[in-house]
Amino acid sequence: MNNNQVFADSLQRMADLIRQQHSSLDVMPLSPVGEFQTRTVSLETLMREVTECLSASFRQRPAHDFPMLHFAWGKCRVGSTALTNLFGTMGMPSYYQPVKAILRDAMVGNSSRPWIVPSASNSPNIFSKETMGPYVLAECLFNPLQILIDAGYPRHRLHCIMLDREPASSLASWIEKWSDRVSEKTLVHNYVAAALNAARVETYAKRHGIPVTRYVYEVSKEPVSSVRILFDRLGLSNSFAEKAVTCWREKGPDQADNARVIWPSEAIIYDVPNLHTSDTAYRYQRRATSSLSQTVLDALEYCGVNDVYRASVAGCVGDLSLDTDTATHLFGDCMGTAA
Repeated sequence: MNNNQVFADSLQRMADLIRQQHSSLDVMPLSPVGEFQTRTVSLETLMREVTECLSASFRQRPAHDFPMLHFAWGKCRVGSTALTNLFGTMGMPSYYQPVKAILRDAMVGNSSRPWIVPSASNSPNIFSKETMGPYVLAECLFNPLQILIDAGYPRHRLHCIMLDREPASSLASWIEKWSDRVSEKTLVHNYVAAALNAARVETYAKRHGIPVTRYVYEVSKEPVSSVRILFDRLGLSNSFAEKAVTCWREKGPDQADNARVIWPSEAIIYDVPNLHTSDTAYRYQRRATSSLSQTVLDALEYCGVNDVYRASVAGCVGDLSLDTDTATHLFGDCMGTAA
């Protein structure tokens, strides 16, 4: 059996476990991976350690003091940073993967400061995004929503925004941005895990009565109307401002004078030059996929990643109440199999 077949079989076995939401994923030992993870540890242990860190601040607060958290989850490279900037530009505190930052400390045995969210009296609404991947499997399989709830964040103060993006485009971005740090095979493996983990997170949200909105990157082809609908659905109509979508005064991570994006403190190994695209507005950016081999494209299909995306599209069309013509314009051929 050649190496490619061994890799394909391993990828398929992992995909099957994630699609089954198998309990072994929580307890299997995760081996060290260079500087990113320096100890052998299970996902269950990491989740518990991050939960304990957050609970240090959450459990001391009354439920009414927690702001409404608009919590965005998705695999890396789905437009989540642009969305973080957008919410910050609208004027609310907007957090860049605060739970994942604590997880990364836990993977190397370091202690972390808990995430201190503002009082609802000062900031009635906040936004945070958490992304899955790319370096190690723990980053792809952890459930930050479960961590928040177990740590004491009130369920009725959460709304989950499930993010997605056309699979080949986002995977091509993973390989372009991180292949100098991680092998392409590892990136493909982790990408599949991160994409399939969506079902575990969404299932958890629904089981605990947390509202879910599916928001797929391709809707940013019509940025103003899509963001307006999203804000309406989140109960943030009064916060929407068209100029905040179309006119970011400065390029770069801050993007606008009134942006309120809060970045975590992370190890230097996570500093990737030009990771985030500079722009002067919230908008769709096409990603070339010609670099992906047919073998990799086939893996996205047989592992079920494309099925996850088709389900995301169908959910997004329903959640944003998009008509047929608009949905076809945004998602093209995918609409033929998304229903």
